[in-house]
Amino acid sequence: MHGYMRSIGFRNIGRSEMSAIFHDAMRHPDYSDTALDTEGYEYSELRKEIVSGMGIAFRGVYDENDRFVMDYYYPYREAGKISTRIEVEMVKESDRESFLGICEDPRLGVDLVFFVQDMMEVLESDQRNTQRVDFGGVTLSGLASGGKIILPIERTDQVKAHSREASSRRQELVAAVRVGDQEAFEQLTLDDMDIYNSIAKRIGSEDVLSLVNTYFMPNGIESDKYSVLGEILDIKRILNHFTMEAIYIMTLDCNDLIFEVCINDRDLLGEPAIGRRFKGDIWMQGKVRA
Repeated sequence: MHGYMRSIGFRNIGRSEMSAIFHDAMRHPDYSDTALDTEGYEYSELRKEIVSGMGIAFRGVYDENDRFVMDYYYPYREAGKISTRIEVEMVKESDRESFLGICEDPRLGVDLVFFVQDMMEVLESDQRNTQRVDFGGVTLSGLASGGKIILPIERTDQVKAHSREASSRRQELVAAVRVGDQEAFEQLTLDDMDIYNSIAKRIGSEDVLSLVNTYFMPNGIESDKYSVLGEILDIKRILNHFTMEAIYIMTLDCNDLIFEVCINDRDLLGEPAIGRRFKGDIWMQGKVRA
């Protein structure tokens, strides 16, 4: 079973029950589409929704008897708000018919990599044979297998304003470094040294989560997995009507990147609330045709 099915409310479901849901979904999908894959063959996607914008997607082919043969499946959550408008580079995964999106967002300091949800739309578009795609924006959502709620850092309005200014300045420096600006590189290096020295002085007497408000870091060898710490901007609690398990959908601000995270309430330690922080590991997904 897919490791992130629990994130959309299939935490304690048996194989026989899951198989029945799969067969029903493939016979009566809520969405279906077919396009030519990267080899020029017909490839299809079926979806079964749990609630609007969340469910299970099945990708595969139809055989000569017009029966759907599943290649793989994955849980998904489609976010409603655009997270970034940076142009996306598309990279096909080697072991299956799927794409990873890669964009250089200066807010993060690392390349943002995500599993592309709307692959069929990309394959159908006039950009299917190009490496870069610019559809007007990317909506991002992460599925979390576990996480915890962290209390916020108390900050005055003046400190928040200073933090925003520093973040904006850093983004400008990172963008300049990417195009080869040597002065920006030297200034960014000096700023990083100042930050390191400041943290080194305080870490002996303060907890690291009191020093770091948010972070966004790659996690493990899979490029679309991240460890995140972000401020909760909005919360929704919904039920999976198949299992009656509760799911939290939280909108996070993480290094000024806004995206959604879905997590089973049984996998979340603590009580989420707006203004508190979420800390956990996520699988990042994105829709490039916003």
